[in-house]
Amino acid sequence: MGRTQTYVRADVVRAARSVFWDQGYEGAALPDLERVTGLSRSSIYHGFGSKRGLFDAAVDSYLDEVIRPRLAPLRAEDVAPAALGEYLSGLHAALMRPGSLPASSGCLLVNTAAAPIARDETVARVVADYRAELRSAFGRGVAARRPELDEFERGLLADACTGLVVSAFVLVRVDAAGAGDALQTALALVEGTTPTS
Repeated sequence: MGRTQTYVRADVVRAARSVFWDQGYEGAALPDLERVTGLSRSSIYHGFGSKRGLFDAAVDSYLDEVIRPRLAPLRAEDVAPAALGEYLSGLHAALMRPGSLPASSGCLLVNTAAAPIARDETVARVVADYRAELRSAFGRGVAARRPELDEFERGLLADACTGLVVSAFVLVRVDAAGAGDALQTALALVEGTTPTS
């Protein structure tokens, strides 16, 4: 007779996600995952197959619960002209909030891109798809905010915003001011104004 699951899977995944987000896949030790999830090693393996299975579940929850809700206004059928500016301002506020995971650890998937696990073909595809999802959403935001630009110019602006957002995620761990500046520059480009410090 199989063991009865006595935990809420989503809660376990969220708890593990915080460790992977802060420490990375390689740095996330099983004792830390056991501690935050309240599960034994055997329960983790029974429920998720492996540490990697738990990581994959954490990445899925990160996309569904952290990334996609923020991008939702940019993926709506009708994108408001202010949607991209609001996304960039909201991200700036999140990265500048002391003690938050975004402020201390940037982006789980951007961090993963620079880690050894990114050599795994499946993980590399998830990261590439995430970047494409950002670029597509930003493209829609640019089109809504700057309809006077031609298609080529809108593409350049969406590419620039994508690069600046990724740069902010990378920088925030070591240079919060620089991360903030990158987002302010992206916002200024979108609005067609001069960046402010």
